[in-house]
Amino acid sequence: MSLCRRLALTSVFIALVSSPTISHAKGQKAPTAAEQEKIVATVGTIFTSALTDDFAKFDSVIAPGFYIYDGGARFNGDSILNFIKAQHAAGKRYEWNITEPDVHIDGNTAWMAYVNKGKITDASGTVDQRWLESAVLQKQKGEWKIVFMHSTRVPPAAAPKS
Repeated sequence: MSLCRRLALTSVFIALVSSPTISHAKGQKAPTAAEQEKIVATVGTIFTSALTDDFAKFDSVIAPGFYIYDGGARFNGDSILNFIKAQHAAGKRYEWNITEPDVHIDGNTAWMAYVNKGKITDASGTVDQRWLESAVLQKQKGEWKIVFMHSTRVPPAAAPKS
């Protein structure tokens, strides 16, 4: 092997070994299933609190500065719960279920992508609904808090053409 090629390979090796991403990953333990379940449960608390318009419970799992993008708008904690509360007053009921959670933890930061499978019920009936959602969490004083969420409604499948 030529000297030039050896120097190039050595340079690449040193760059990889000293890369912050690679070095950080080497020293990290894989997240435990229990820790991943805590993330899912924390996000689930958002839904259980919203079902009953429980502002205190909702606030217990969000970080200061929390916000969510939903329906093409940005909401903070109070504004999203007030919106849902108004929907409840108008006769709408929701069912939300976290499925297919994909949880990633890096120190005190975590993110989760999932499919929210549920239903929306109003005077006209019940419609099955799916949303593609994600959440970013931060561990604060030993507890996971949600910093940011994003929700995209999956449009109903188009009727087959005849």
